[in-house]
Amino acid sequence: MEYTRLGSGGPVISRVAYGNSLTAGNQVDEATAHACVRTALDAGITVFDTADVYAEGRGEEVLGRALSGVARESVVICTKVGRGAPAGVRPLSREHVLASADASLRRLGTDHIDLYQAHLYDPATPLEETADAFSELVRAGKVRYVGVSEWAADEIEAFAALDLPLVSNQPQYSMLWRVPQTEVVPACEPLGIGQLAWSPLAGGVLTGKYLPGAYPPLGSRLADARGGDVSLNRFRFLAPEVLDRVALLARATADTGLTLPQLALAWVLGRPGVSAAVTGASSPQQLTANLRAVGARLDEAVRATVDDLLGPVIVTDPRLTLSRMARQRAIGGPSSTGAPAPTGSPSPIGGPVTPSPTDAPVPPVPPVASPEVSA
Repeated sequence: MEYTRLGSGGPVISRVAYGNSLTAGNQVDEATAHACVRTALDAGITVFDTADVYAEGRGEEVLGRALSGVARESVVICTKVGRGAPAGVRPLSREHVLASADASLRRLGTDHIDLYQAHLYDPATPLEETADAFSELVRAGKVRYVGVSEWAADEIEAFAALDLPLVSNQPQYSMLWRVPQTEVVPACEPLGIGQLAWSPLAGGVLTGKYLPGAYPPLGSRLADARGGDVSLNRFRFLAPEVLDRVALLARATADTGLTLPQLALAWVLGRPGVSAAVTGASSPQQLTANLRAVGARLDEAVRATVDDLLGPVIVTDPRLTLSRMARQRAIGGPSSTGAPAPTGSPSPIGGPVTPSPTDAPVPPVPPVASPEVSA
């Protein structure tokens, strides 16, 4: 494992963080979740990321039990507040932030949160009120460091201008989804804010396991995780042209000595401003295999191949930062609603898209040209 400082003033962390957004309390049983955490610890991972909304709080509970007995100062526990607030409650209001922090501490079974992250910007709450709430938690010893997740560049700059040191932002970032690199990363660098890149494997699409028209393999988030189809379809990662391009890339980079998921993880870890990549796993074996990416350095030829083959399906538009989309919705822009994800047998890939049950809007990713794929 490799280690670095989170931003310019945060804790020293492992370059890979273990996250449980769709696994613990959802896709995998508790025994498997605990085994994954033990594997992460054995591999030298020190950062564990969750949120109060993951599996309706069960993500925090399972993580807390899995880390029970581990020396508290040897790990960096990260969680979030600001999504899934009850109707009529401002997600980043002082009252909600303070109450949610106490609830997260109980579920995690700890006396402090190492990194508390504002999960999406809240246009209904003045930034000063949110900053005061986080500062109060720091003074009380309940929180050590403060970050944000999926905030737009202007939101981060405005928050950082207040008397509250920010050490991190957590954006979605992968070879396919490069939205942060145009505005967010350049805004964060002079502020000393590091990036914790979530979904570096694009929800599993950059493993090559999903094929157009085929049923998703057993054990995948698309097959087993409630809401797994939403997390993939809302970013259009399952479009046939995307999957075709990913298959092309897998064949073209087969001689690098890296599997496709290792290549994808190494690519993210090599991006400017990225302190760590947040990745989950449905089994200890999957996590062990993917961690072989740590320390890999991609040469210019490999990076050029990635850009050339994925080029038509790479997304870079900064307007697709989730907080910016949510802000647009708040002032009367388009929003998304829908029913919970269905249970039972999944549909073939490329079939009907399940409406999103989340409170985040669905980004209107523009269509792309279909690649020419040789047999």
